Amino acid sequence: MKFQFSEKKVKLPGNVHAYAEKKVMKLARYFEEDAQALIVFSVEKNRNNVELTVNGAGTWFRARESTSDMFASIDAAVGTIEGQIRKNKTRLARRLRQDAFVRSVEETSFVAEEPEEELKIVKVKQFYFKPMTREEAVMQMNLLEHNFFAFRDEDNGGSFAVVYRRNDGGYGIIDDTE
Repeated sequence: MKFQFSEKKVKLPGNVHAYAEKKVMKLARYFEEDAQALIVFSVEKNRNNVELTVNGAGTWFRARESTSDMFASIDAAVGTIEGQIRKNKTRLARRLRQDAFVRSVEETSFVAEEPEEELKIVKVKQFYFKPMTREEAVMQMNLLEHNFFAFRDEDNGGSFAVVYRRNDGGYGIIDDTE
């Protein structure tokens, strides 16, 4: 697994990076060797924040955790991603490493994210939209903990589509009718 570290508003000693690398390596059993992990450390209002993003086998996993201790935030972020993998175990089994689910993953708790207050565009991203089925798109949206996900719909001839989470708990799709 390849690691990339980023620090925002904080300068951390090397032992924090080493601890994070050791803990995130627990996730390596789920991925091939070319998986990548981005770990972003920040401190806001006396809270130690860790954002962990893991990309492996074309699937993205993201967890954001905030505690009073940086080490506890790292542990919680790794636990959240393990929980995402466990929750989607059957769907992910065909995409991740073959022997990824031999050992069981311990129970973890999930922390809800705080909603953003402003409706201001602060970043623009450009992506290659990979063709996938609607089920794969919903799974990817849930793994990223997003409310929507844009993709190329294999079920509709590769046209552009967006799946989204509805307020009633279901899912919706917006697709191109051309």
